[in-house]
Amino acid sequence: MEQPYKLHRVTELADDDEEFVVALAEAFLEEVPADAQLLQTAVISKDYLATYLSAHKMKPTIDLFELGVLEDLIEVQDWGKFEQKENDISKKLDIVLKAVENAVEEIKTDFNL
Repeated sequence: MEQPYKLHRVTELADDDEEFVVALAEAFLEEVPADAQLLQTAVISKDYLATYLSAHKMKPTIDLFELGVLEDLIEVQDWGKFEQKENDISKKLDIVLKAVENAVEEIKTDFNL
């Protein structure tokens, strides 16, 4: 099974400072699941602005940890940004939410958090 996240960009950003890598992992665990919950709620309630804002906020972290769902997240973001009422974005949302869930579990295990 493929790793649900990757650390090479994180360690590069941290300049190989292990304490900073752990701090970034902790920040991921604090912010991304909450943001994903807000995103899910926004999509379900068809709150296009909240969908856009939540997805937009998540993009840098999803990209940094290389969850492999950046393009899916951008589609969800654009669904909100352009109020694409005719499109069903639920499958893309599910892909993003599952990737976040997998990464959260793996990060907790890998960092003993």
